[in-house]
Amino acid sequence: MFAGSRLDLLIYLALFLATFAVYAQVRHFDFVNYDDPDYTTGNVHVRQGLTVQGLEWALTSRDAANWFPVTWVSHMVDAQFFGLASGWHHLHNVLLHALAAILLFIFLERATGSRWRSALVALLFALHPLHVESVAWVAERKDVLSACFWFLTLWAYVWYTERPGWGRYLAVTMSLCLGLMAKPMVVTLPLVLLLLDCWPLDRLRQRGRKAIWEKLPLLGLSGAAAVITWLVQEHAGAVKAVPLATRLGNATLSYAIYIQKTFWPSRLAVFYPYPRGFAFLPLIAAGLQLAVVTVGVIMLRRRLPYMLTGWGWFVVTLVPVIGLVQVGGQARADRYMYISMVGLLIMLAWGAAEILESWRANVLAAPLAAAACVACAVLTWIQVGYWRNSETLFRHTLAVTSDNAVANHNLGNALMASPGRLAEAIPYLKTAVRIDPDSVPAHTDLGSALAKSGQLPQAIGQFEEAIELAPDAPIPHNNLGSALTQAGRLPEAIEEFQTALRLDPNYDEARRNLTAAQAGGSSESRLSRGIALLKAGDSSGAIDELEAAVRIDPNDADAQNNLGVALSRFPERQRDSIAHFEAAVRLRPDFADAQFNLGVALSGIPGRLPDALHHLEEAERLKPDPELERAITQLKR
Repeated sequence: MFAGSRLDLLIYLALFLATFAVYAQVRHFDFVNYDDPDYTTGNVHVRQGLTVQGLEWALTSRDAANWFPVTWVSHMVDAQFFGLASGWHHLHNVLLHALAAILLFIFLERATGSRWRSALVALLFALHPLHVESVAWVAERKDVLSACFWFLTLWAYVWYTERPGWGRYLAVTMSLCLGLMAKPMVVTLPLVLLLLDCWPLDRLRQRGRKAIWEKLPLLGLSGAAAVITWLVQEHAGAVKAVPLATRLGNATLSYAIYIQKTFWPSRLAVFYPYPRGFAFLPLIAAGLQLAVVTVGVIMLRRRLPYMLTGWGWFVVTLVPVIGLVQVGGQARADRYMYISMVGLLIMLAWGAAEILESWRANVLAAPLAAAACVACAVLTWIQVGYWRNSETLFRHTLAVTSDNAVANHNLGNALMASPGRLAEAIPYLKTAVRIDPDSVPAHTDLGSALAKSGQLPQAIGQFEEAIELAPDAPIPHNNLGSALTQAGRLPEAIEEFQTALRLDPNYDEARRNLTAAQAGGSSESRLSRGIALLKAGDSSGAIDELEAAVRIDPNDADAQNNLGVALSRFPERQRDSIAHFEAAVRLRPDFADAQFNLGVALSGIPGRLPDALHHLEEAERLKPDPELERAITQLKR
């Protein structure tokens, strides 16, 4: 089935090694705060790994406004074997991307009989910077996974056409089903099979209606997947009400921009804001460009049939995500070109080869192909670097886009999650709210940042705005309750916590906050009072407040760490202090202060110096400090 020559095996190896070479750095990358929590770090079903309950959930889940059980299972496999070690999740994506490139080559060579043109398409697919988003973003596992099934289905179809039979047709059907269950964008695949029947398989001319009839069961599967996806997205509120004229204008421009980005991949970003209007001339130019190319490939379909197949592949596969039905707030996305680009690459590889042959300049083919691949590899390596963490990703996005509420919002959240950077976060969150005043999450997160900084009246105002925009959203009610508790307005806080629980009976944080408010305070308020007493020198009073904070929320690393500090003031409670520092480190391994405090505490216990050095070195790595580095050196002597 997959038999190939030694040369083919070398091409497989080259595709694999080239892919890992440009993406190797992702093994050191973090998860990002944009969608990754929904798919991995914040998803309790995924975090539990492979379980019977998890598999049942995957088959019925509407989380992430999609239905893709195969993708959920792939994330569960990662959690089962690697936990939440982000590097392994990233490398899984890279492995699937390399496999997709190899399967693309295997399919295309078998369909066309052209080894080197197929290899060029596969290599450009593997190395193109427009694909970085699909590979370096853990949440886009669905892209690379569905692409493997996409190319496997195409290969199976070519295999089927060589000797049609029910067994081979079943292989096509099963591969398509798995692809649809990995990402619904695969719905256009049966139409691509019809394009392959035009070229390179030449079946429409030979078999006519039979070639069309055999696609009907596959179209039925795609139609069912499309209906399920639309219902799930509609239920999740992901479908946006945008005027038809605006959608058509954005779709026309997006097609032209995707072509431009394929051949000149600059200023790439994780999120492109939806335009508030369109300039007339660029829109007309884009429409004319699409019309001219479409008419041209139709007129040349007999002499250059690969142009019709390549162009049709590009246009058709983008239809589900081009924005005719607007899902999400983005104008377009690099990830949408993951499969669609192959059509343009086919046009490029076969078209360039014919031009060079007509010029009798075949000797230039290899150098030009090598130059294109090297250029892509360099640009991809640079683009991959922006995905190191949430801060690097969204700082880059802000540098290459304008009026980007999503980038400001997520950068603000990234800074808010970094110890000691709350003041930096607030301006970005305020900018996000200014750009998109209807964003409930932005108002909510700005409110949380203001509450943490002690600006309670402003925080309460932000939560109230979020509630006015979305009265049935439980999180703003819970956060408003927390702010009201900090302000000493317990009756009002209790009412908000009760509302949050009415809206979401499984909201554990709201239930804890309600219990604490009914008992006279919240974890946050107890933590704030404990820190204030600790600073004032009242260690006993601080211990009382911090112990209460830990009882209310034992998963609060800040409370655990501060309780450890308070207990360390009493020599007889040193071991209790260490237990709380250990809890803080366990909850937040990147908590530099807790690592330092634990290292200092352990250094005073006989026989624990190696452990102390480990935690001190970790603290210095997380928060470099020359004095601490010198202290560690002295302890090692």
